[in-house]
Amino acid sequence: MEVEQKQADLVQQFVLLAANARGRAAVELITHATSHPQLFAFSELLASPHIAELKGTEHSASLDLLRLFAHGTWSDYKNNAQMLPTLDPQQELKLKQLTVMTLAETAKVLSYDLLMRQLDISNVRELEDLLINECMYSGIVRGKLDQRRRCFEVQFAAGRDLRPGQLDNMIAVLANWLSSSDNLLLTIQEKIKWADSMSEQDRRHKKEVEDKAEEMRKSIKAEMELRGQQDVVYSEAGALMDFVDEDRSRPKRRR
Repeated sequence: MEVEQKQADLVQQFVLLAANARGRAAVELITHATSHPQLFAFSELLASPHIAELKGTEHSASLDLLRLFAHGTWSDYKNNAQMLPTLDPQQELKLKQLTVMTLAETAKVLSYDLLMRQLDISNVRELEDLLINECMYSGIVRGKLDQRRRCFEVQFAAGRDLRPGQLDNMIAVLANWLSSSDNLLLTIQEKIKWADSMSEQDRRHKKEVEDKAEEMRKSIKAEMELRGQQDVVYSEAGALMDFVDEDRSRPKRRR
């Protein structure tokens, strides 16, 4: 967040300077901006009226250079170097930093071979020094160097200026994502309703089973109580019959 705030403050400073810069002064401002060690966003400066006035003039190449720093890479500069101003060492470093940012936006694992080819670097030591000292320490990317696998694992990359038409593409991607999210949410809601319905069915079934079990317990209890009463009656009747039989078997006294 601190890096982003510093970036916003720097952009605002250059935009204010551009408000009073015309012609050669505007060219010098572009040179200053593209070589500043902490400035990595150029779209607002590019949109400044006095900077835009350079188009079609003898200084139009400087405007093209600023546009390259906003959206391009080191390879783009090499392919068009004959039509652009010569870069000083600080501008070369800046453009290579911007190139790393662009590559880190497109992939989470960047091979050393790809980076050395895109940055025009001939050995691994120079590449790792650039990634550590000029990219990670400046806060534009974060990641891990894997020397065994010869790659840079990207954990974070600061965003670059949006290219023309890129915003429309991003809006389309976000719209598709929103539509997919809505469909996913609908599916989840339907599954929740289904789960709730099944839960209610299970609850009713459990209640039915419990009610039937209670009825059976009551029925068994009543039957047991009834059998208990019958046993008492039978026991008393049996005792009476035993008494009668015993009385009959006794000899009668003569008078």
